[in-house]
Amino acid sequence: MSANPRPLDGITVVSLEHAIAAPFCTRQLADLGARVIKVERPGVGDFARAYDTRVHGQASHFVWTNRSKESLALDLKNPEALAALKDLLKDADVLVQNLAPGAAARMGLSFAALQAINPRLIVCDISGYGEDGPYRDKKAYDLLIQAEAGFLSITGTPETPSKAGNSVADIAAGMYAYTNILSALLLRGKTGQGSHIDVSMLEALGEWMGYPLYYAYEGAPPPPRTGASHASIYPYGPFPAGDGGAVLLGVQNEREWKQFCDIVLADPALATDPRFDANAQRNAHREALKALIHQTFAALSTEQLVARLDQAQIANARMNDMAGLWAHPQLQARGRWATVGTPAGEVPALLPPGRNNAYDYRMDAVPAVGEHTEAILRALGRDAAQIAQLRAAKAI
Repeated sequence: MSANPRPLDGITVVSLEHAIAAPFCTRQLADLGARVIKVERPGVGDFARAYDTRVHGQASHFVWTNRSKESLALDLKNPEALAALKDLLKDADVLVQNLAPGAAARMGLSFAALQAINPRLIVCDISGYGEDGPYRDKKAYDLLIQAEAGFLSITGTPETPSKAGNSVADIAAGMYAYTNILSALLLRGKTGQGSHIDVSMLEALGEWMGYPLYYAYEGAPPPPRTGASHASIYPYGPFPAGDGGAVLLGVQNEREWKQFCDIVLADPALATDPRFDANAQRNAHREALKALIHQTFAALSTEQLVARLDQAQIANARMNDMAGLWAHPQLQARGRWATVGTPAGEVPALLPPGRNNAYDYRMDAVPAVGEHTEAILRALGRDAAQIAQLRAAKAI
């Protein structure tokens, strides 16, 4: 790894986190060099550790979102353990938390309370609905927010609404927490003061719903559920090849439509057919056009179809599964795989998106529960007797 400094070297982040939104945020801060101290329940840790056992007996979600962190096991119901956490926050740069609504504030960990002990501290609270409003106290999980944000209403088939195949609401919230924290660090560099960030999962996914929102402006019909096809552009989506494979393609403009007819369909006259000579017309007559496309594609193998689409400069992609992504030749050619340690041995991990020529990302191990507790407590001034007392009380 490069010896060049990383953007967040020297920044300490403390996180009271579980599940995905906050851990995904803080892992990205760790990728950039921050020291991330993850506070977990003694013994069991973050409940996401038990979601599944797919990665050498460890949870897939957990391995993905928790590399390069230190694990500090504290029972925050114990006054001495809570006092240790507050000592840690006196010199920290960032606190991230996604506990149940109001839980952090009840422990004296609100932004207002922590300003008194560390005015430079940035506090980022992640919740389902935000710190005020009528939904403030509602519990929120990823799928519930997908429903509340209208995501389910536009995703799936005409018959069946479908959730995203990953935790899209958690990921959205984690991304906005991450970028807001980076912005707050820049602001602190100008003002010397910390700030409070209130990230709502509903608002994060709501932002990502901008196109369907405006498409349904002033009561207009929303985008229909069209499976893997585009709701308003056609042809744009998956099409079967004659050998049983599938290729996704997208025709975005009239120049591409002419190329598609000339080269891919080998039917130049179709380009000026009044049923298909503009996207709105193609969308209105998509069933008729689909039948013509299927008729041509049925005589082509997947390789032949991709070759024609590439020749016509029509954007296309294969319908990969997870095995296809693991083995993707583009990721391998660009050297995007690294390895990280875990309590059960090394595993492959994708490097974070965005190559930077000035530094290498931090790609350190996923911690065991409480792996760093004693070292952190000693650095806070707790002696062996105090640590033993906490351990006897099962507070660490």
